[in-house]
Amino acid sequence: MRTENELEGVTLLGNRHVQYSDNYNPEVLETFPNKHPENEYLVTFNCPEFTTLCPKTGQPDFGHIYISYIPRERMVESKSLKLYLFSFRNHGDFHEDCVNIIMKDLVSLMDPKYLEVTGYFMPRGGISIYPFANYADEEHQELKKQRLIEQLKQSSANR
Repeated sequence: MRTENELEGVTLLGNRHVQYSDNYNPEVLETFPNKHPENEYLVTFNCPEFTTLCPKTGQPDFGHIYISYIPRERMVESKSLKLYLFSFRNHGDFHEDCVNIIMKDLVSLMDPKYLEVTGYFMPRGGISIYPFANYADEEHQELKKQRLIEQLKQSSANR
């Protein structure tokens, strides 16, 4: 069981009076200590209802965001991540920008060993966009290259 010390800074989980910000808000992100930093393990989040706005037209864009990471010392708390992703609701940016912003915010927050963000956005104007961004520390550079190659192969196979 986690101690109160380990949960210090986790303020959103269990809080029934949380306000949902619908404007980009990375400050809502919270972390907690990784109890197993000596292990190489993967944590994956699936957000099937991601929404943002087109920066030019203001029309809504809908997507599916996957986030996977190998933690180091800190881990992102899932409710804060949900609120953070919800905060993109009225944020006007291209799909590629959103995926990169999410990746950079999470890297800055946690300093993970490896992190990747993939977006599967619904078609608009007959075109779907699937941006992928990843980050790796020095020890995981080969994984970063390998995952990018896998994404390129998958994109080629879908043509």
